[in-house]
Amino acid sequence: MNEAVRPYRIEIPEEDLAELRERLARTRWAPEPVGGDRGYGVPLARVRELAEHWRERYDWRGWEARLNAHPQFTTVVDGATVHFLHVRSPERDALPLVLSHGWPGSVAEYLDVIGPLSDPRGHGLDPSIAFHLVVPSLPGFGFSGPTPDTGWGPRRIARAWAELMRRLGYRRYGAAGNDWGSFISPELGRLAPESVVGVHVTQAWCPPPDDDPGCLDRLTPQDRAALADFEHYAAHEASYGAVQGQQPQTLAHALADSPAGLLGWNAQAMSDLDPDALLTHVTIHWLTGTAGSAIRIYAEDEREEAATGPTTVPLGVAQFPGDLGSVRAFAEHAHRNLVSWNRFDRGGHYAAHDAPDLLVGDLRQFFAAVR
Repeated sequence: MNEAVRPYRIEIPEEDLAELRERLARTRWAPEPVGGDRGYGVPLARVRELAEHWRERYDWRGWEARLNAHPQFTTVVDGATVHFLHVRSPERDALPLVLSHGWPGSVAEYLDVIGPLSDPRGHGLDPSIAFHLVVPSLPGFGFSGPTPDTGWGPRRIARAWAELMRRLGYRRYGAAGNDWGSFISPELGRLAPESVVGVHVTQAWCPPPDDDPGCLDRLTPQDRAALADFEHYAAHEASYGAVQGQQPQTLAHALADSPAGLLGWNAQAMSDLDPDALLTHVTIHWLTGTAGSAIRIYAEDEREEAATGPTTVPLGVAQFPGDLGSVRAFAEHAHRNLVSWNRFDRGGHYAAHDAPDLLVGDLRQFFAAVR
């Protein structure tokens, strides 16, 4: 088995950027009827505004330089290429930590927290808790490139992460994640409990327990509100998940061919991001040809064999007000070692970008306690 770990640097050809701008200039926009900008999806005006910014003002080279400021590598795990940032801390006793993003995100999601987590001393923080960071692009996402086969759901990705960390020489480490990373990270703890010291997530979305029918009657007011919000989201805002979970390849053709179409589709899930951050994730999917493969994680999750039994490694949850809340009672049933549950007064689904100080603080507090 080839376990080579190779250095990697992002170098997008200028002609690829020129072609992107040309495609955006030739966009054939979908007509929008009067009133069609409310309650029917991402409005035409919003997508046109983002597309204009993308074509005329967005600075990919600046973001490329930010990514290239960190050591990057690729390796092949279970037949798929895995790209990752590997940022080692200057602190001798740093804890290795693997950070997992979700859809439609990318490794760029964590750019604002890499410095404070890996070099706390250099950012005015207590150096007693620091991290060696491994930040992979999920298989099928971004610079990992399209996956060569199907089956890359959260459990298989977690197995790949366990192998990646072994390959890097880490025998004891933490796991943290957002969005799909909040599913992958607990699975990593389930698969490698002897190595994973703790798991930190920003969502703990779990279904009501089948073996406790009275659980719903005992929910706290806060849990009832979180459940109501989730049910509203599932009924009115989760259509993308249904499409991607059932027939992703049908959609993939359009996303791979139209940057404006990709922008409109992905923007619905990133409405709380500023334009440049949003466009960075979209640009990475476009330039790497992974717009179609990235959405398959929803279908792979549906088809993957379900895990059995609760997780047992220590779990920490950080809740941000701009994100869907999690029902603590359900999470406590699915994860039998919930040791930290904190709610914050600002931040959204992409807290690593819009509330990095809060996320960094919670990660440091959690892993200081469990390491």
